[in-house]
Amino acid sequence: MKNDPTQILYLIAQTIFDKKGFNILALDVSGISTMTDFFIIAEGSVDKHVTAIGMAIVEVMNKAGERPVHVEGLSQGDWVVLDYLEVVVHLFMPGMRDKYRLEELWREGKIIDVPLVVTRAEAGSSLTNVIQS
Repeated sequence: MKNDPTQILYLIAQTIFDKKGFNILALDVSGISTMTDFFIIAEGSVDKHVTAIGMAIVEVMNKAGERPVHVEGLSQGDWVVLDYLEVVVHLFMPGMRDKYRLEELWREGKIIDVPLVVTRAEAGSSLTNVIQS
């Protein structure tokens, strides 16, 4: 998978989804940023959840042969940044995401529709949650 930013983006988004991260937003900022090509912004419910999502991304990406060039915030968990050069991941607790509003900072970026694989068990549990509500 080395050096294919789109595949890196998809794998990271799938990992966030698999770990029950939510409000996943992928932005193409290649035309407006010299730092990176893509941002992924997502949330976890509490600091431990954010940290767990971040650690899962690092593990999955290591298995795929990709190592982050910089990691920040894994010990606190309120805002985790994982820098894979072409893809930068921002994981927040909900209040922190609202405070910093990165989506507004990069509003000229193009929203990327990321294909996510939903397993039958996940789909069933979501349906059960909707029916019980």
